[in-house]
This record gives sequence, C-alpha cells and structure tokens, in this order.
Amino acid sequence: MKLIQVAMAGVVVSALLLAGCAGNSSGQTSASASGSASSGSGKTIAFLMPCSTCADRFESKDKPYFIEAVKALDPSITVIAENAQGDESVQINQAESALSNGASVIVTSPYTAAAGATIVNKAAADKVPVIAYDGMINGATPAAYISFENEKVGELQGQYLADHLKDGATVVMINGDITADTGLQFKQGAHKILDPLFQSGKLKLGYETDTPGFDPAKGQAEMEQALTTLNNQVDGVLVPNDGLATPVIAALTAQNLNGKVLVTGQDATDPALTNILLGYQSMTVYKSIRDEANAAAKLAVALANGDANAVQSQTSTSVKNDVGDVPAILLTPLAVDKDNLASTVITDGFTTKDKICVGPLAGANCPLS
Repeated sequence: MKLIQVAMAGVVVSALLLAGCAGNSSGQTSASASGSASSGSGKTIAFLMPCSTCADRFESKDKPYFIEAVKALDPSITVIAENAQGDESVQINQAESALSNGASVIVTSPYTAAAGATIVNKAAADKVPVIAYDGMINGATPAAYISFENEKVGELQGQYLADHLKDGATVVMINGDITADTGLQFKQGAHKILDPLFQSGKLKLGYETDTPGFDPAKGQAEMEQALTTLNNQVDGVLVPNDGLATPVIAALTAQNLNGKVLVTGQDATDPALTNILLGYQSMTVYKSIRDEANAAAKLAVALANGDANAVQSQTSTSVKNDVGDVPAILLTPLAVDKDNLASTVITDGFTTKDKICVGPLAGANCPLS
C-alpha cells in the first residue's frame, strides 16, 4: 500500500492504492481535492462515489471532471472526493466526516437508495443540501437529482437485441444490482422493451438473474450457470454495463461463443469499445459523463455560494421517488456500436483511438480511420 499525492492547479489529490483496487485496511478508499488553508471562502463540497468494481467511470471520469468543473467555477472551494468501494456503511461514514469537516453541499451517487436516504437525513440536520448524482435516493428527498434517463438506458439495450436477434432467439438477462435505483431502472427499461417480445414468443427468456453490487465475478458465475442451464443455446445477453459485460464475454469465450452471441453494455469503457471493434460485444450505451459532472458542479457551487434560486433556475424537470417530486436535470444516453463509435465517443473526445485500438487492433490493424 502507498499514499500518492499529486498537485494540480491549486489542489492536492491523495489516494491510497492497492493492486487491483484502491483501499485501506477497512476496505475504504478515498481521494480528496482540497484548496490551501488560506484560499478564498473556505467552502467545501463533498463528492461521494459508490464503488469502483460496479463501474470504473467514477474514479476515471466523474471525479476528475467534477473537480475540474468546480475549480473552474470557483477556485476557492475545497472538493472532498470519496469512494465507498461498495459499502453503504462506509459511504454514510464518509458523509458524516464531510459534514464534520464543514461541507456546504454533498453530491452523492448512492451505493444503495437506503444509504442515500440516511445521508440526506443526516445532512438535513446541518441544513446541508444533498444532490443525488447518477442514482436516485429513496426514503428521503434530495435537493435535486442529476443523471441520465436511466430507464432509457435499459430501453436502448433491449431495443438493440430486439432489432438484431432472429425470431425465436434465446435471451439471457444478467441484470445489475436492483437495490440501487440505477440498477432497478436499467432492468425496468430493458423489460419494457423485451417483455412484449417474450410474451409473443418472438424472443425467449432463457435465464435471468440480478447481480449484487454489479460484481464482475458474480456476473461471470451467473453467465456460466446460464450457459450450463441452456446447454450453450444462447443468442443474446442483456447486460446493464460494461463492467459486467467483460466477465460475461469471458464466460462466452470459454465456450467458444465470443462473437457469436450479442452482448449489450453501458459506459463506453475503453475495454468495451475494444471488444466492440473485435466483435465480442455488440453495443454500449454512451453517456457524456463530462456533461453530467459539469451540471452537478454548477448546481453544487451555486448552492455552496448561497444561491437560493439555484435549484429552480438550473433544473428543467422533476422525477418522483417514493417520497415525492424531486427537481431534476436529465441527460440523454446514446446507443453506440461499431457503426457510430468513431462519430460519437472519439469525436466527442471521450476517449481516443490509441486507447481502444490495442492488442490485436494495434497500429495498422485498427479499423478506425
């Protein structure tokens, strides 16, 4: 284990690193970006992430984008960025610590909806607003919700299978963690498209399971069980994100089925985009995480600086949780496959050709111009 500190543009980023997954002896990882003690207003915003195994985007994309956006808007603000690494009690403790350290606003992607509710209630005692980021909070009302249309993600995945599978094809659904609002919405969106096709017999649902914590190892084990149960007779796999798609592809590869079975995903990770070019993964759902992080930063900074009208002026719609209406900013996801990969994630600067044209696709073998 080692502590790495990197200075950049007036902030210090610290992280405890272990091989494969950052963490300390309690399983918690953290990274904080903080201004100097003498800088500006001394206001603090907490950015609480759920895990790395469920989606590596939080550390690699969301955190740096959010910190960058906050610093551009108000360099005097301190950002405390923490990752619960799949433990709701750790995330709650991180929120309590942030409040003890004077956080004016908490932005959280809740590991579970219940953890999110606890954070909102604890923050309310200190009159600190909480913004639900990328996942809704149930059991309490956050100040605002910023995310993508998560049910739409599942719809895009389901529609891709509907459009590309032959009549009578067998589908496996390796869903995510439905105790998280995002996982539940992905599943609901997929079923919205696929259930009528299952009922009509156009497609067959051969096997379905939910994956606690979006855990890759559990996802691979479930895919292996599906293949055993169905005697390898699988035509398409509905997978909610790229973190699960990769182990699903590993299970298919072990049976020489890679490239022969349609596999969906989400997050447009570099490994997934490589697999799409190789033909092992069929599609992913691209979400402009920079736009999401920028929107969260803009609202959080305004709230930290006491703008009482920030939520009303910056949100454009509302969504319901189990308590009531929550003001919301909802961004639109996009289906990406080999046909539009270059014109979306590459053109947008989300990633580069060099990052995805690796291994057998390196150099002259890269199909991207």
